Amino acid sequence: MEQTHRETLLAQLTELDDPVWRDLGARAVAMSDHAYIPASAFPVGAALLTTEGAVIGGCNVENGSYGLTVCAERTAAFAAVATEGPTMRIARIAVYGTAFTTSPCGACRQVIAEFAGQDTPVMFVEEGKWHIHPLSDLLPIPFVFSRSR
Repeated sequence: MEQTHRETLLAQLTELDDPVWRDLGARAVAMSDHAYIPASAFPVGAALLTTEGAVIGGCNVENGSYGLTVCAERTAAFAAVATEGPTMRIARIAVYGTAFTTSPCGACRQVIAEFAGQDTPVMFVEEGKWHIHPLSDLLPIPFVFSRSR
């Protein structure tokens, strides 16, 4: 079933009008092949576009101490910061997983919010099809750290 799901989603990407989304989606699918998933057997890939124009990918990496597992969206965001520095901003992000619906988890939504605006588009698989939502739909009120009172 996974191969059929994957092939269906790759075919859906070719129907998108926006070539940037087609590329990010395809890269997210490809990144899932790099996932280290000895416990869950649930590969997830992500690809993001920075405001500087770089495309950075990530995959989930599990750990024997399961709480130390890192999701694909966070590995992509962290790699982007490592590449561009602390001023890195996310322009778009695509997420692919082998489940019928694979939306970013709460921790990933918060990490995306740290480096993106509320209107930043997030593309992921929802009910077996690619959907694009603004970050504000996924995380309407993100935590914002402020040193001022």
